Amino acid sequence: MTQITAEQFRAVLAALGEQGADDVAWSESIAPPATADDFAQEAIFVICNSGMKNTVAKMIFDRSMGALAAGTPVIDVFKHKGKAAAIEAIWADRDVLLSMYRACTTEALRIELLVALPWVGHITKYHLAKNFGMNVAKPDVHLQRLATREGCTAQALCERLAVEVGLRAATVDVVLWRACANGVINSRTGEIAA
Repeated sequence: MTQITAEQFRAVLAALGEQGADDVAWSESIAPPATADDFAQEAIFVICNSGMKNTVAKMIFDRSMGALAAGTPVIDVFKHKGKAAAIEAIWADRDVLLSMYRACTTEALRIELLVALPWVGHITKYHLAKNFGMNVAKPDVHLQRLATREGCTAQALCERLAVEVGLRAATVDVVLWRACANGVINSRTGEIAA
């Protein structure tokens, strides 16, 4: 089993340049949702992002938020019936959802509340949890491949590296995901680009 070392992680972060530095700054400063609108917007962003490139998801998110602000059906700007309905439901129930979230006494309960949201699944709940400031790794395809190569979970991989490099596990997750998405790390082989 091949482990990513702290030195390799730092080299990957350097290879990502400004984008990596921005990801670290963003991830290290995330706070829980302060308002119901914050809660809903993060959930909606994660729904838009599910199964899509971030650049495409951002456009869909912006159009969906515009439709909500204008009081028009989200389906008019986002033709995915299930996701459009989920977006409208979360927006309509955002005050209650934030209250329920805040009432959860543990991180585990909060994560289980997130998976109960429409169109948030057992993997995407971790994406939303990270965006709400929880120190978790999302076991998406890239992170899971890297973790499997090490014989552990995505969470264990990120926690190990977090201790070694002085970042949150959620931040390590973001950096590793970005490195895989940008071709700096080949998640299938574990090869790190020079």
